[in-house]
Amino acid sequence: MTIWICGTCGVEHPDTARPPAEDCRVCADERQYVPRTGQVWTTLDQLAATTRELVREEVEPGIHRFHQEPEFAIGQWSYLVRTEAGNLLWDPPNHLDESLVAAIGELGGVAVVVASHPHMYGSQVSWSHRFGRVPVLVHAADRRWVRREDPVIREWRGTEQVLPGVTLVEAGGHFPGAAVAHVAAGAGGRGTLLTGDTIMPVADHGWVTFMRSYPNAIPLSAGLVRRIVDRLEPYQFHHLYSLVGGPVVTDAKNAVRRSAERYIAWVSGANDHLG
Repeated sequence: MTIWICGTCGVEHPDTARPPAEDCRVCADERQYVPRTGQVWTTLDQLAATTRELVREEVEPGIHRFHQEPEFAIGQWSYLVRTEAGNLLWDPPNHLDESLVAAIGELGGVAVVVASHPHMYGSQVSWSHRFGRVPVLVHAADRRWVRREDPVIREWRGTEQVLPGVTLVEAGGHFPGAAVAHVAAGAGGRGTLLTGDTIMPVADHGWVTFMRSYPNAIPLSAGLVRRIVDRLEPYQFHHLYSLVGGPVVTDAKNAVRRSAERYIAWVSGANDHLG
């Protein structure tokens, strides 16, 4: 059978003889979109036939990230966090590519796969299978968005230490189970946060933002943004990396705090006199 991959979000679907008859459920939600020209499906074989350049960086000791150009679908940067107990593949690539498989293999492979939220599920099951059927962790609140079920998937909620010094934190907001990964040893021991797009750096250096939907420009409420910040309060982090390859936030915890206060002031009406 063929594993079908949505051409817009890059999430893999069940292996069937024909592509799904309905639009991708992930894209049909208000946080994403189905193109005006209609649903597009592709396969691993079709993607493999397209020449792509692998971009890889060691953003700091023990944390690598990968991207392919031209990008496919959402085109996220995927991160590999290396520990002595194994590696975390964060926001897994949306399809298998042999050059990327080889690069990750050179760095010690994968011990666990985690996506920050459903838009980043990508080819999470395929990546798990390629590296020995390692666990794929999916937040329980977002399990209904999984398109390709498999025994490797395990649910989690709240917080979970997936590897020594690497902790998943249920931040919520963008999705109920939207997660960040805290790497205690990151930034020279000051802590690093991988955020997907639960928290997103912006063009204004040293600031971030929060959204329910980026493509459709739907904001979050003041209450949800406050809850995200509160859930991160126990953790120290100096660096922050998102799913895009844009600016890296330094002094990140303070950046998140002051950005949240600015955001909350605007969406709550505190600045209406400026409009």
